[in-house]
Parts: sequence; C-alpha cells; structure tokens
Amino acid sequence: MQTRGIRGAITISADTKENVLSATHELLDAILVANPNLRGNDIASAFFTTTEDVTSAYPALAARQIGWDAVPMLCAREIPVPESLAMCIRVLIHWNTGLSQKEIKHIYLRDAKILRPDLANN
Repeated sequence: MQTRGIRGAITISADTKENVLSATHELLDAILVANPNLRGNDIASAFFTTTEDVTSAYPALAARQIGWDAVPMLCAREIPVPESLAMCIRVLIHWNTGLSQKEIKHIYLRDAKILRPDLANN
C-alpha cells in the first residue's frame, strides 16, 4: 500500500462560517463519491488551505463533522499571489491505498475549475 494524494478545491461567494463549512462538505462529499474506496481509516492526513479572504471558519471542522475525528488535519493560508482565484478552499488528502495515482479522482468545483481544467471534469 502506498500513500497517494487527492487534490480538490471549491470557491465560496461570501466569507461566512456557513459558506465555508457547506462548501467544504460539498467538496469532501464529491471527493468521496469520485473515490468510492476512500475510508476515513485509510486517510493519513488532510491539509486544507484558504485564500486570505476566507477567515470565518476552519475547513477542517467540516471534515470533523463528517466523522474524520481521527484524521490528522491542518489548515493554512495560501500565499497571496496577485490576480489569483479569490474565496477559495483547497484540500490535499493523503490516502493510504493500493490504487495507482492515475486511478485517483481529483475534484475541482465552482470557480475552482479554472485551477485545473484538465482535472475539473475528472
């Protein structure tokens, strides 16, 4: 078994706790649907980032709310690159799996599809 990365991102329309948690739930749910073998016990860790305009809640709270209580998680701020996508939540999940990297489905939702158009319709 190897550790593979699952990437995902989503945007929100306004920085509220409800929007951050709802969007993060939506993103994680989409990742779980796209990767049906993904189980909480197989997640080594999850790393969330937000753009500097998202400060109302930790995205990791949404992961805890779906039962990822034992998963080590960290939240951080993206570097403020000029003209980068605003109001964005990103995640990198480290998954212990027997799947190859090509079999992993990455998820980009809403305006975040522009970040990886090659993967957005994965």
